[in-house]
Amino acid sequence: MNRIKQLFKKKQKNIFSVYFTAGYPKLKDTVKIIKELENNGVDLIEVGIPFSDPMADGPTIQESGTQALQNGMTLKLLFEQIKVVRKEANLPLIMMGYLNPIMQYGFEEFCKKCNEVGADGAIIPDLPFDDYIKEYKAIADKYDIKIIMLITPETSDDRIRLIDEHTDGFIYMVSSASTTGAQKSFDSNKQEYFQRINSMNLKNPRLIGFGISNRETFEAAQSNANGAIIGSKFITLLKAENNIEKAVMELKKSIEV
Repeated sequence: MNRIKQLFKKKQKNIFSVYFTAGYPKLKDTVKIIKELENNGVDLIEVGIPFSDPMADGPTIQESGTQALQNGMTLKLLFEQIKVVRKEANLPLIMMGYLNPIMQYGFEEFCKKCNEVGADGAIIPDLPFDDYIKEYKAIADKYDIKIIMLITPETSDDRIRLIDEHTDGFIYMVSSASTTGAQKSFDSNKQEYFQRINSMNLKNPRLIGFGISNRETFEAAQSNANGAIIGSKFITLLKAENNIEKAVMELKKSIEV
């Protein structure tokens, strides 16, 4: 069974997911970061594929992507690093990146390689859902790669139900219709959005991401979905601490009660 499916089968609430950019702060940090996160209770990891034009990302993740590219990170090298870490890490790993580098690699070859090295899914923010259904779903299914779709407060109920019907990993709930980045709290509009999705009784589990940076936003996300995703906050800590173990410790400290 796909590791994403296994995770949500055994744990329905309080999923803790972390995003980081592969090859940042240093080119060879990917393996160590994954191992350190798993050792400290993270349930699922999104491994960012650095790209020169990341339209959905805020300044923090953009900067980390630029540095990773300058460090020499490539998709080919990332697959090699995933293969190495998979010998020790058991948690689900999701590749998160934009369509351009994936298409340059070849979509089927990408899915095949994910399967070979032990990546379990992919998040491709600029892959239109209709294109996914018509052109890519059969390929991803062939290699048991879960393509995770994003929804926002502007996504219609009809589209959300279509996504729920045609995917089976989890649904990524973007907390607001903006780029990634830290927020201190979720306002009433975001709370209404969370409640609207809760009332739809979707079959897929849901994780809330974008803007989760402290105990308040983390707990709000955890209580309104199956779990929460932290990205920019962790990238900031990796830069500030200049030490992977300390960055992970500070991340845990920032969300603990």
